[in-house]
Amino acid sequence: MKINTFSITARCSETGQLGIAVSTKVPAVGMLCPFVESGVGAIATQSFVNPYLGIWGLEYMRQNHNAEETLEFLKTLDPGFDYRQLAIVDRWGNAAAFSGNACDTWYGHRVGPNYAVAGNMLVNEDTILAMEQSFQRTAGESLAERLIKALLAGQEAGGDKRGKQSAALKVFGTESYPLLELRVDEHPDPVQELWRIYQVAQESLIPLIAMLPTRESPAGHFDFEESRKRGLLQDGR
Repeated sequence: MKINTFSITARCSETGQLGIAVSTKVPAVGMLCPFVESGVGAIATQSFVNPYLGIWGLEYMRQNHNAEETLEFLKTLDPGFDYRQLAIVDRWGNAAAFSGNACDTWYGHRVGPNYAVAGNMLVNEDTILAMEQSFQRTAGESLAERLIKALLAGQEAGGDKRGKQSAALKVFGTESYPLLELRVDEHPDPVQELWRIYQVAQESLIPLIAMLPTRESPAGHFDFEESRKRGLLQDGR
């Protein structure tokens, strides 16, 4: 399956959160492209997508390998690597990316401390440049918000030259379950819809996530009164 798309893979230098935001002109991009693990790293695999590059890469990174080492390791496993595009950020904020010569134009990537931006079959380079600039400009905001804003900037700059269809956001904090995972699997304006869903999540989902059990607090921190105020519980429950 060809995932011609644009994505940003990143780490928050303040919290250590890891995440990916991605959009493309095929349905359900969140199913095959973003791979993230708490305290390990984040890998976006795209173009002629090989999901095992995300799976194998995270397995390798669990052994304390950095992003560049992981990229070089993955090259040895996949004979079709020239058709792949990868963006990797490790737990320390090192970033690495690869865009094979067999990817469809326009394709390319940008990397910096705590981020890697990549895209293929784009209108032009402006998409990933706009995403990089957005991520740098929004330092201090939450990782989830920075990732979606980068997608918005990329879409506004051109995005996938075939059009729009799906988008996804995946962010992990300190737990084995996601801090936030949102998907727009089929929509005429998926990045804007992802932003709308994120705003809705601010009111109900995100407060609920903050109350869930953690490794350090297995009972969780459930605030019944606050939950009733936010409509998370019905009256009398």
